[in-house]
Amino acid sequence: MPATASAPNDPNVLTARALLLDMDGTLVNSDAVVERVWRRWALRHGLDPDAALKVVHGRQGYATMALLLPDRPMEQNHAENRELLAEETADLDGVVPVPGAPAFLAAVAALPHALVTSADAALAAARMGAAGLPMPELRVTAECVSASKPDPEGFLKGAAELGFAPADCVVFEDSEAGVAAGRAAGMRVVGVGPRAAAYAPELHVPDLTRLRVEVTADGVIRLGATA
Repeated sequence: MPATASAPNDPNVLTARALLLDMDGTLVNSDAVVERVWRRWALRHGLDPDAALKVVHGRQGYATMALLLPDRPMEQNHAENRELLAEETADLDGVVPVPGAPAFLAAVAALPHALVTSADAALAAARMGAAGLPMPELRVTAECVSASKPDPEGFLKGAAELGFAPADCVVFEDSEAGVAAGRAAGMRVVGVGPRAAAYAPELHVPDLTRLRVEVTADGVIRLGATA
């Protein structure tokens, strides 16, 4: 996935000046851990685990709890979320890179990019490390925002810290909440993986092996899907 000279204009190519990258499901496959932890949580609360897993992806844990237990005080959700974050940080069994993630991160290493994740800093470091992926220099983690995806705060903060307008940024996401957050921020979205296909991102790839990254002489990033 080398950075190369640009091809002629292509309607199936997204252009950007900066990239904002989700982690879970986009760079790191942590589904095995998420399923283990959230199935146990759902069963403890008398909830259907399958129904819980339909809303957990992309959100901070307290936001998922608020959806599933709407009458519970938010303070309790935040407290229990801290417990689940500790569980997830300690459980790295089955955490692997999304196919193509190492080459993709190498291709964008010198380009403006940031990690924007619903994980806290400890969980992000643990999962990126377990997957053998380099951590982007700029990170917007759970501690950095006051609202969870699908709120656009994280992506807007990432764009601002990189010094680019939202319209100049492309978001990489896998979940419904993440795609919605990117759109709410006024950004275009590359959907990665099977979950993302259902939410009609501007560009979709089954994994990062199918993504083409090119850079023009004036620094425009061009993103396209390969066959």
